[in-house]
Amino acid sequence: MNAGARSRGVRVTRRGVRVRRIGAFLLAGALAATCGARALPDAGTPSWASPGLVGGGGWPYAGVPLPPEDAPGASYIPGSSVVRLADGRVRLVPFGGETAVTLDASDPGVVAAVRSDRAWLASGTVPGRFSDMASRALLDLRLLTGAEGASLASWFGAWRYAWPRDSAFAAAAFTVTGHPQEALRILRFMAGVQTPSGLWAARYRPDGSPVLDGRSPQLDSVGWMLWAAWLFQRSDPSGTELWPMVERGADRLAASLRRDGLPPPSADYWERNPATEQDPGAPTLGVAGPVLAGLRSAAAFASGTGHTARAAAWRTAADRVADAIGARFAPLGYPRSPVRGGAMDTSVTFVAPPFAPADPFVAAAVATAARRQALPNGGVLPGERWPGDPSVAWTPETALFALSDAASGRRDAAVAQLSWLASHRTSLGALPEKVDPGGRQAAVAPLGWTASLVVLALTALERPLPVPD
Repeated sequence: MNAGARSRGVRVTRRGVRVRRIGAFLLAGALAATCGARALPDAGTPSWASPGLVGGGGWPYAGVPLPPEDAPGASYIPGSSVVRLADGRVRLVPFGGETAVTLDASDPGVVAAVRSDRAWLASGTVPGRFSDMASRALLDLRLLTGAEGASLASWFGAWRYAWPRDSAFAAAAFTVTGHPQEALRILRFMAGVQTPSGLWAARYRPDGSPVLDGRSPQLDSVGWMLWAAWLFQRSDPSGTELWPMVERGADRLAASLRRDGLPPPSADYWERNPATEQDPGAPTLGVAGPVLAGLRSAAAFASGTGHTARAAAWRTAADRVADAIGARFAPLGYPRSPVRGGAMDTSVTFVAPPFAPADPFVAAAVATAARRQALPNGGVLPGERWPGDPSVAWTPETALFALSDAASGRRDAAVAQLSWLASHRTSLGALPEKVDPGGRQAAVAPLGWTASLVVLALTALERPLPVPD
């Protein structure tokens, strides 16, 4: 999903937070003998292949991938991350542990783990529509979020990092479903790795160190983090502690605006060099949209916490961006780059609910983009003229259209997209990153960004999501 990036010329301090572990009081040393050696995937099996994560409740939340060879006949015990294997035994991660063990179904540790997972789900709200998919997405997000707050994109290789963009959506999903501890932990982690300049590196290791691979910071991530912080703060008073992060980020965005009101070019969720865009001298809508949402969110955060002068300044900056988008992108139908005949992409949803007020012209552009990006397998590409495999659907983009439709009141369209996502999960019910032309998983599962977007879309079907304005 995401390529690496680094913050150029900026040192990010390691968090160095020691994780306090709860003793494995239910499953002590004797149970270690029940844990068989993890078999390596068969030759030719992708290193990311797994139908989902095995967990076991408790704190800190920990999960490990289920090997592909154990997947046939396996399923989650409903409402949990505990896996029942085809032979009737149960695999879980003991409380306080990080390695999966295989137990008899009658073991008391199984009951305790399932009860813990179900209690966590019940502590919040699980959307009723597609409730099985919603529960699985939330449980997967919990397993992907470490004790320090690093919310991993997925469990494997190049995905085993925390992107600010993805983390913002994970925090938002936890927020709207009533799981504030998880949301705040993510936001605290991101506040701790933010640079004094207000920027973030493109991705971080679980310990908070940035990945230094030669890429510049991505400006859209600042906007998404500000949006997530505002969404949390408006529902939980403890969100006021995020003010320093919001102030640094919003000041950076406001100061970055050019004379035309747009931010400078930057990589966005496509994770590619701005020089390769149709208009290298202008930001994509994938940057301008999140910057607008972020400035509006920061202004609302400031207004709600008594920082009236900052609220006014950021509102003025947001108005400049909104006017510039209206002048540069709107007359062209909201393409990815502000050029005549520009290719459409999913970033048109970033200037629609729940990130911006409803607009009939934006709604029409969202429908156009969804139609042009649609694939025969039912999913969508990230955008027109996508440089990757043109036959493979991406679930985050499909889920973004579902979220936009749900938040805009287009229920039938949202349900259709969500139905496709539900029917293209792994055998354990996890949401993969990609789906091939034959409808099969074509990349990692679970993918945190897709899980977050699905939770947000399902929530939007039940009640209006707040819009920064």
